[in-house]
Amino acid sequence: MFGFGKKKAEVAKKPQKDLIKVDVPFEKPVAGVAPPEEKPLTDEQNEKYLTVLKHFQDPELKISIKEHSSNEKEPLIDDEKAWVTRECILRYLRATKWVVKDAIDRIEGTIAWRREFGINHQVDSQNKVSAEVVSPEGTTGKQVVLGFDNDARPCLYLKPGRQNTKTSHRQVQHLVYYLERTIDLMPSGQDSLALLIDFKQHPEISADVETSKIPPLSVGREVLHILQTHYPERLGKALLTNIPFLGRAFLKLIYPFIDPLTREKLVFDADFINYVHEEQLDKDFEGRVDFEYQHKVYFPTLVEMCDKRKVNYMERFRKFGAVVGLSEFDLRSSSETLSIPVGKHPYNANTPETELAKATEKLSL
Repeated sequence: MFGFGKKKAEVAKKPQKDLIKVDVPFEKPVAGVAPPEEKPLTDEQNEKYLTVLKHFQDPELKISIKEHSSNEKEPLIDDEKAWVTRECILRYLRATKWVVKDAIDRIEGTIAWRREFGINHQVDSQNKVSAEVVSPEGTTGKQVVLGFDNDARPCLYLKPGRQNTKTSHRQVQHLVYYLERTIDLMPSGQDSLALLIDFKQHPEISADVETSKIPPLSVGREVLHILQTHYPERLGKALLTNIPFLGRAFLKLIYPFIDPLTREKLVFDADFINYVHEEQLDKDFEGRVDFEYQHKVYFPTLVEMCDKRKVNYMERFRKFGAVVGLSEFDLRSSSETLSIPVGKHPYNANTPETELAKATEKLSL
């Protein structure tokens, strides 16, 4: 009915490949794999982008500290200005079908949510949702960032069969934490991720704990709300495999709440090898990576790796003016100069400053 009604047929195992022993996340895609080129904006789209940019450049702007109805508002801190990038604005504009007011409202809503949820700082240790808070959720490797797909998207694995805790808000915090770390590992030029969901059962993981491998519908809806509302256009591809009967039943219940654009990115009963290079794909999915999750090895390495990237990200943010609208391409690259000046599109970055000034002046009339 929804494209996942049939269980994938069992196939004969293929000959074992030469394996690569891996204990920690990959730092970059395999050689030759790069993000696809960005499509140019139309004149109308660029004008709408400049309108949203101008709104968030306002030094008098104040935004709520809570997602829903709070009278207490605060100005943007540098960490939040670094989050409101050129690509961030474009993601929200695409998600709202280029309706400027809706994009502004959505961005402000997400900033408020990030403040309330506790992830509005760039440095992990300054956030309420930190490595220390979520670490107990990750001891079995139920979520792992490992490798990049064929479009240089970092791969976030969700493995419900490795669930090790009872349903709680901390499980949602754990997922959001891993989403943020996956974003940290995006190479310059890439702003979406690949979600790989493996429902393979691991009964030994929680034999002595009352846990459910399938989350309650309420938790599923909360997670969908977070993904669709506060991470728009971040999902490049979602691959699902080894879907059990209960998993299919849960997916059918939650499917109506998934927006149509997200549905188009879902691939059920997927063969991961068709989307991820074998040198960065686990042997369980026909790859060459011999990966066994060890929390004390993997997790600290992931945290350290992402912390270094965040420090570099913020150093470059300050170097290039500490303003709203800088490009993630520049903030993640190693170039000493800006490739995409604020307010310009990469395909018209050489436009004279006078023309940009005219466009901005037009928007203020």
